[in-house]
Amino acid sequence: MKSVMLLTAGFLSISLLSGCVVVVDGDKRVSKESVSFEAREESNRAAIAQLKMGTSPSAVLMAMGTPDFDERLSRGGVDYRVLYYRTQRVAADGMTTKDECTPLVFANGELLGWGFSKLDLIERG
Repeated sequence: MKSVMLLTAGFLSISLLSGCVVVVDGDKRVSKESVSFEAREESNRAAIAQLKMGTSPSAVLMAMGTPDFDERLSRGGVDYRVLYYRTQRVAADGMTTKDECTPLVFANGELLGWGFSKLDLIERG
């Protein structure tokens, strides 16, 4: 019975430690998590560069997947939707914040443009 418990305890400690992978590249230490963020950021930047004005939110969602943030607002009789996709890293904290994303701005179901300058135009109203 004791050997089974020791084996189980050993398995648990091994499985808990296996969740973090660190790749050493010269003097740099890069976690597996940051590599996946970098790949996602690059993929999102490439997808955004291919977008065409007038595209529907559903077409963008189909092409790019679930956004990191999704907001809706209405100003002057126009319904806006803003989808935020992670495109750059500001802080290596493992969390995604809006300043690490590119906002895609839709008006009445059509893509108006992207970037914080486009978002600022509708927020100023």
